[in-house]
Amino acid sequence: MIGYLLLVLIVLAAVSYVFARRRSVALVQGREHELHSRPTYHGAFVAAWVGIPSILLVLIWLLFQGTIIDSLLLWSLPPGTTDGMEQGRISLLLSEIKSVAAGNMFSVPSVMVQEAAERYQRWQAIARWAMVGAALSVALLGLVFASRRLSPEFRARHGAERILSGLMIACSLIAILTTLGIVLSLLIEALRFFDRVNPFEFFFGLNWEPQIPIREGQVTAGGAFGAIPVFAGTLLIALIAMLVATPIGLYSAIYLTEYANPKVRAVIKPVLELLAGIPTVVYGFFAVLTVAPAMREFGEMIGVPIAPNSALAAGGVMGIMIIPFISSLSDDAIAAVPRAMRDGSYAMGATKGETITKVLLPAALPGIMGGVLLAVSRAIGETMIVVMAAGIIANLTMNPLEPVTTVTVQIVTLLIGDTEFDNPKTLAAFALGLVLFLATLVLNIIALRIVRKYREQYE
Repeated sequence: MIGYLLLVLIVLAAVSYVFARRRSVALVQGREHELHSRPTYHGAFVAAWVGIPSILLVLIWLLFQGTIIDSLLLWSLPPGTTDGMEQGRISLLLSEIKSVAAGNMFSVPSVMVQEAAERYQRWQAIARWAMVGAALSVALLGLVFASRRLSPEFRARHGAERILSGLMIACSLIAILTTLGIVLSLLIEALRFFDRVNPFEFFFGLNWEPQIPIREGQVTAGGAFGAIPVFAGTLLIALIAMLVATPIGLYSAIYLTEYANPKVRAVIKPVLELLAGIPTVVYGFFAVLTVAPAMREFGEMIGVPIAPNSALAAGGVMGIMIIPFISSLSDDAIAAVPRAMRDGSYAMGATKGETITKVLLPAALPGIMGGVLLAVSRAIGETMIVVMAAGIIANLTMNPLEPVTTVTVQIVTLLIGDTEFDNPKTLAAFALGLVLFLATLVLNIIALRIVRKYREQYE
């Protein structure tokens, strides 16, 4: 029903646009030059008043509907039902009621649960129809309010632009608040982790075995949370990936912009960018089924032992995956350098190679750095390739021929299963996530400083 309601509101806003546009023209009997604003702005103004408030109401309604109905359900239960219950037990009781209401019964429910499920179904239906009525009422009120303001002197353009500006500000605030929410959630859970584990051990420890006792007296009850092996593995694989992707991506961008003829460029550039659209799990299969066995056989031929799941295989395949991030942005940055700079360099007697290294690359450095930074962030945050090709065991080594693990792989491993965030093992994932966030932030700051240092202004 929600999808149909949103579709109806969008259609109603579109109809309101056409209606307001025609009415504004009719007010001046077809002489559009007598209108203060073009008919398009009159239509946009009315459509905005019809669509935006009603859609916002639906979103806010959906945000709070579940919480309110859950509270009503608990309040309607017989007195004393939830007395002394922990929050987890209350959540299970609500889940059972909702499952019965949905018809998913694995056993005969109690009379109390069955009655609560019937009430839940009734309240859900009432809430849905109330939401439909409220949303349509708000849309019609918006149509009436906006339509009454239409006149030849009405500054519809100013009104439409104010609404658009407010919408953009709201979107910006949502993005900022979402970022703050992510940071706060990571920070709060990471602080809970550091209450249980010494930060010095986490940042400087050399042993990573985040085990916790599942039952009393378990042999593996101890746990080691030294994250140095995890950080080292992340840096090693990212370094290998960048050593593969950076020269190939940059040289391919230079070739496509300066040497390739238009027909070759029209074929190679789309094919190269197709690498970015391949799912990472396909790269993982390619690494574990093709690249890793080939490297192992080659190592046996020359007498060098290479692990079946080595950092070299994972980093190499990851480097192939992130080539388009560097090549595409570098290509656009180099192509955007003014033609006059190339001609001026050639007029001074510089060769093509000197023009590329002395003029084009310095001028395109901000765009190139943006591509490299995006590729580094992609390499640090990649999970599937490392899980399949490098492994999950934290091995402190800088030998690319041995298996290692990364921060993202450990985050996934720690959060596998239905586990509450009340022990060091699961909370360690948030500490790793916070470190990953800070590392990305530092990379952004370094890139901005490099760009600011080497940026040049060209007329």
